[in-house]
Amino acid sequence: MLAENFGVSRITAARMLKALVQDKWLASSGSTRPVYRLGENRQVIKSYALPGIDESVIWVHDFAPMFDLKDNVANIAHYGFTEMLNNANDHSEGTKVLVRVAARNGLLHIAIVDNGMGIFEKISRAMNLPDKRLAILELSKGKFTTDPSNHSGEGIFFTSRMFDQFQIEANDLHYDHDVRDEHDWLLEIDDLTKYGTAIYMAISLDSDRTAKQAFDKFSSTDNDYGFDKTVVPVRLAKIGNENLVSRSQAKRLVARFEGFKTVLLDFTGIEEIGQAFADEIFRVFASTHPSVELVPIHAADPVTQMIHRARGHDAA
Repeated sequence: MLAENFGVSRITAARMLKALVQDKWLASSGSTRPVYRLGENRQVIKSYALPGIDESVIWVHDFAPMFDLKDNVANIAHYGFTEMLNNANDHSEGTKVLVRVAARNGLLHIAIVDNGMGIFEKISRAMNLPDKRLAILELSKGKFTTDPSNHSGEGIFFTSRMFDQFQIEANDLHYDHDVRDEHDWLLEIDDLTKYGTAIYMAISLDSDRTAKQAFDKFSSTDNDYGFDKTVVPVRLAKIGNENLVSRSQAKRLVARFEGFKTVLLDFTGIEEIGQAFADEIFRVFASTHPSVELVPIHAADPVTQMIHRARGHDAA
């Protein structure tokens, strides 16, 4: 059947089938007249016109039936797939989206690529940011959306915390969040397409992580699904190689912090900060927003000293 369909010899067809079995795209049983079935590795690629799609229907009909996933992995895949595809539909301003889901070599991969304006450009325009690189900072905080009447702004934040790897490429920028070290990385890559957004997610097929764990981690109280706690990589407030010294930089960092009860400020990669920067965050913002708990983590000694100095001014 394979030889006839593709116009090749039976020997070539047998060789192709053998290779597919070896690569685990197919599994076979029997030796004389083998019977073939889908193997461990699976892949589905589909494209859709935007806008007007129903992301949940697409997942249920076009993708989920092709993958035999553990319940917890299936729940995470469903959440991330539908949230990211909905973003492409509602926000990208594109006309088409390409979706790829693959189970290969122990990992589930999901890629969603649209041809819109690019997520970082979209955020930059919505917030009137001086540099599109600062859009990553807003994404890392969570609770950001360009359409607050219809969206909570939690989709990208929680999706990035559920998967092992979460990446966004758009507008010559590459954003990478890896749950294994909880670091957010920003790279500038000149040869990336300037239009559209590409989102990539991956999780181990045998992962024990659950969606509930991600929600609980960023809730201040047990059994409360309120998103009131966040971790913000302070280095994302930098533009290029600048040092964090000014009040304007600090104001960019604390923007929208009032929407949280607890903000963990991750100072990884920051060797020192300026007095005005520290004062704006730990005295000015803290005194005007007493209900927001600011918790510095992974701070070098010079950073800790400047924070204590700023807080000391408040006490005085």
